[in-house]
Amino acid sequence: MKEASMVPDPGLAVRNGVQMATKRILYSVAVLIVGLLPIACERATISQINADPSRYANREVAVVGHVTQAIGVFNRGIYQIDDGTGALWVLSTHRGVPSKGVRVGAKGHIKPTITFLGVNYVTVMEETDRRTE
Repeated sequence: MKEASMVPDPGLAVRNGVQMATKRILYSVAVLIVGLLPIACERATISQINADPSRYANREVAVVGHVTQAIGVFNRGIYQIDDGTGALWVLSTHRGVPSKGVRVGAKGHIKPTITFLGVNYVTVMEETDRRTE
């Protein structure tokens, strides 16, 4: 029987180098995505949103609070969240509405509101995601 030669395989070094480069690229992309997530969705209190709805208009915002009212039918509806600083109506077009009293975190886009003589009457957020506790 012949002994296996101890000569290193040059192809192995190339494959290991490609794997390391791929891992570095994937790691860099993951860090970049995680770093940009806070920019994509701003967390705000409902009183901040109600005080200046135009600042948040058509931007994705996250709020957390308890559901105080809910009206829904056929996986659509509207519910109101109160975070202790104010109340906000959330329009759900895909997932139905959560039950009254449930604590939820909702993410969505603030839509144009009803303001009359400088007083904001209704602010609505169109839901893009929701988590319940």
